[in-house]
Amino acid sequence: MSGVNGGNQDVDIDLGRVISAVWERKGRILGATVVAAALALVGTTLMKPSYKGETRLLIESRSPNLSGGDAAAQANDPLLDSLNITSQAQLLQSTDLIKRVARDLNLARLKEFDPTAQSLLPDPLVLIGLKQDPMSLDPEDRVIQEFREKLDVYAVENSRVIAIEFSSRDPKLAADIPNRMAEVYLQLQSGAKLDTHSETAKWLEPEIANLTSKVKEAEKKVADYRSSNGLFQTTETNSFSTQQLNDISTELARIRGERANAEARAENVRTALKAGRASDTLSDVVGSQVIQRLKEAEANLQAQISDSSTSLLEGHPRLKGLRGQLSGIRQQIESETKKILASLQNEAEMSRIRERQLMGQLNGLKADSAKTGEEEVGLRALEREAAAQRQLLETYLARYREATSRLEGNSSPADARVVSKAVEPSEPYFPKIIPIVIVVSLATFIFGCLIVIVSELFSGRALRPSSVREIDDEIVPAASASAPAAAAAPLPVHQMQAEAARFDRPEPARESAKNAAALAYAKIAEQSLAEKESEAEEAVAEVDDSGFTIGSVAHYLQRHDVPVAIAISPGGDEGSTATVMLAREIAESGRTVVLVDMTGSAAPTQMMVENPKLPGITDLLCGETAFGDAIHPDRLSDAHIIPHGASDPARAMRGVDRLSMVIDALADAYDLVLIECGPAEIAGISRLTRNAMAEIVLSVPGFKDEEVAELVTDFEAAGYSNLLVMAQTAGRHSPRPGKRRAA
Repeated sequence: MSGVNGGNQDVDIDLGRVISAVWERKGRILGATVVAAALALVGTTLMKPSYKGETRLLIESRSPNLSGGDAAAQANDPLLDSLNITSQAQLLQSTDLIKRVARDLNLARLKEFDPTAQSLLPDPLVLIGLKQDPMSLDPEDRVIQEFREKLDVYAVENSRVIAIEFSSRDPKLAADIPNRMAEVYLQLQSGAKLDTHSETAKWLEPEIANLTSKVKEAEKKVADYRSSNGLFQTTETNSFSTQQLNDISTELARIRGERANAEARAENVRTALKAGRASDTLSDVVGSQVIQRLKEAEANLQAQISDSSTSLLEGHPRLKGLRGQLSGIRQQIESETKKILASLQNEAEMSRIRERQLMGQLNGLKADSAKTGEEEVGLRALEREAAAQRQLLETYLARYREATSRLEGNSSPADARVVSKAVEPSEPYFPKIIPIVIVVSLATFIFGCLIVIVSELFSGRALRPSSVREIDDEIVPAASASAPAAAAAPLPVHQMQAEAARFDRPEPARESAKNAAALAYAKIAEQSLAEKESEAEEAVAEVDDSGFTIGSVAHYLQRHDVPVAIAISPGGDEGSTATVMLAREIAESGRTVVLVDMTGSAAPTQMMVENPKLPGITDLLCGETAFGDAIHPDRLSDAHIIPHGASDPARAMRGVDRLSMVIDALADAYDLVLIECGPAEIAGISRLTRNAMAEIVLSVPGFKDEEVAELVTDFEAAGYSNLLVMAQTAGRHSPRPGKRRAA
């Protein structure tokens, strides 16, 4: 910590003196601490102890599942989220619940809930009107008010548990009230459920009766419509016409199969007869009993002929007779085969006739089925209406049965249960004698030490001078001998510029730090006003003798490593010329410097480059040139310049917000960025001074002291107090030892 005393001397806190002061007053501090501890001990001992009881409730769904199985959640079950838990906590603090608990426990008769019995002295807040007089309330309201002050209900974080805390001077009452509140809360919740079921049952009774009549009427309409349009049902899904259509389609398919089979068999027999094949190769012929008997007879005759031919001659009448019989049998077989073919043809023709009949019936049934489909549209509409009414009736009946089954008190438990009952506390929760005494003792000790420290600091005994320094006046009269009016008015100057003017004066004699500090402190205390005035006159004479040259300003900017300087030239091109000379002066000293031409006349550009149409700052702000293409070297020095540019200045000023980024980039690359603004107005340089490190240089060669004083005053009034004045364009700064210089 540093401060300034009457002689502008920097001081520091003497920690040794502070510690000594506290040690010197240790008796008083410890005495006050002991007294405060004793008072705290007596006060806490005399206080009436308060006890606290706590009951905890778990909020959960307790609706019984009467239907069996894994039933879904009931529609009226509470949503167990954080909002529901908070709502239940607020319900526990409701006035109705508190009133009921107060009446059940008869709290109005207890002195603890009577404000007149708690204190013998009136409440000062009530006397001055800042608090309502509790005696103006009804007895029941006074009990509720006192009840709320002792009650604390909160939801336990990250759980569905609600804690009910109550503090009382009676430990039994501190446990009874939270338990009773939990019981009343569960009764209210259960009663609310019973009321809901009762109201639901009362509402459902007339609705069920009304729906029953509607269902009967809808089903009667369905039956009447079905009988009037002949839409008889064979099954739950098929009608009579549909069943007929299915049967005829099946029979038609069977007849077509039989016809095809008969035609194939007849064609086979016909082909065999034409080809002269043996008839016994045909299945239909072989299967005939007549053919089988003829075949047997034919075989017998062939056997007889074979036997007789061995003993009889070929022309024997017996052989002739046997051969005649064999020929007759074969003719009978052929005739019977033709009969079988005719039978097969007749069977195929009958199948064709039956097929035509079935096709006629099928076409008729199709027409009837189409008509029936149109009529079934109306039937389905009536059935849907009847089904909807029936489904709604069944839903209402199920709800009614459920509601009536839960009209008993035990059938609808509350959606909460007590997980922890309050027990009678054995120790009070307030006051805690030992912690209170310790806290009061520590607070008294710390407060006493702070009082001693603050008193030492304000008295000045704990302050000491930091070092031996010469007294630098920040304000000196800036006026010449020929201008008495200006000499009468003080001119604000730049303190660091004054230091730059005397940077090379001889150092004071080396002494020990303690003796030098004592000497400087004594010198400041004994300095008189006359000595200050003589030093001020000497400084003014020095100003009049040499002025503020380019070298002085250049030396200040280099010494303090100023990154950005803004030059204002109220005189126009003459001041801009001085700024160019300042840039060259700094470049000659070996530092990198770039000058940004923000003037309207482009005078710096014409002085430093041969071609004034080179891309410059206006082109950069308009985005028409690259950053590196806008920087050019000075033709007479190592300095660089960003010329005025060839773009429209008005359009460039619309992008003036980019200028701060350009200046920051240049400040990273150069030791000094010098911005020449020409005769700019004070309000126009506000955007250029956003950088706190920027210095303002007033380039005023040829100006009179009165004019300089007026300019500096105007800039100070606008808030620019750090100003460098460059009033002469020739000569380097040659400070002399032991002299003060002011800007």
